[in-house]
Amino acid sequence: MDYFMEVETFADNLEVPWAIDFIDKNTALITERPGRLRVVKNGIMQPEPVKNTPQVLNEGQGGLLDVTVDPEYEQNGWIYLAYSHALENFTGDRPPAMTRIVRVKIENNTWVNEELLFEAPPETYRTTRHHYGCRIVFDPWGYLYFAIGDRGAGYQAQDFTLPNGKVHRIHKNGRIPDNNPYLYDETAIKSLYSLGNRNIQGMAIHPETGLLWTTEHGPMGGDELNLIGAGKNYGWETVTYGRNYNGTIITELTHMPGMEQPNFYWNPSIAVCGLDFYTGDLFPKWKNRLLVGALKYEEVRLLQIEEDRVVHEQVIFKGAGRVRDVSTGPDGAIYVVLNNPGKVVRLTPEN
Repeated sequence: MDYFMEVETFADNLEVPWAIDFIDKNTALITERPGRLRVVKNGIMQPEPVKNTPQVLNEGQGGLLDVTVDPEYEQNGWIYLAYSHALENFTGDRPPAMTRIVRVKIENNTWVNEELLFEAPPETYRTTRHHYGCRIVFDPWGYLYFAIGDRGAGYQAQDFTLPNGKVHRIHKNGRIPDNNPYLYDETAIKSLYSLGNRNIQGMAIHPETGLLWTTEHGPMGGDELNLIGAGKNYGWETVTYGRNYNGTIITELTHMPGMEQPNFYWNPSIAVCGLDFYTGDLFPKWKNRLLVGALKYEEVRLLQIEEDRVVHEQVIFKGAGRVRDVSTGPDGAIYVVLNNPGKVVRLTPEN
């Protein structure tokens, strides 16, 4: 390893933390999956969560998921959230749910001026409680990308009339870009950007190219790293390098014309989760390398990419807990969100 690490606790006593992002060098936002948004100010977590955040469906893998600060926050004050949303006015024991995207402003520790950016058609909601996705990222041209998992219905990832198992692209205000690949197909979901994505839980924009990279949970085996392109099909569940969790075969196929191969895959699965390109100055040798979180092996891995190909992989952090998110902070440190135990740690080079 290039560096020895100093590890310090940044936030503690969290309940299933899911994501972290930074308003500025002194202020971080952390989501807790049961539905709380926490603020850490000058290294101290504020005693009360943000008030009046959206009602989430906290069941299974659902709840409050990603938080992302607008790249132009200083000018507009917008903060974006992804969460699992249950259908309202539903009678029954198990309301259908789907991933939803909103943006808001925080004033006096209170959620205000909420705007709905994406809500799937109600008939596409599902009663399953897993594979919601979801990350939110912005590219240099201002497009907002998010991913919805297949919701446990892998065959639906190939159906462009449905939102699940896809990457979506919208403008910051929710408007559909006029060059989206399925915009002019009468039956397609207009926000769709790619198809055939099982359950993306890591998204990052390359700091030099502006291109979108994702990490995607496979079943048993076949976790993927993909470079996402407009209108491309990433194969799930027609092709895969994984098997069902009981060991049975999903498909014999790993290749098919018209379907993309992963840029890199892990077999056995590492349960990829959380993704960021390192952009700070504290670890200069790691500039523009990809930080990959792993739930299963409790790791952060570092990937060196050259010409869209992974040429080196190493483990830089291990054994502290299940890694749900990883991010470069504005101070150049690496912040790691650990589901269990519920905490965020800060990694810096050892002096």
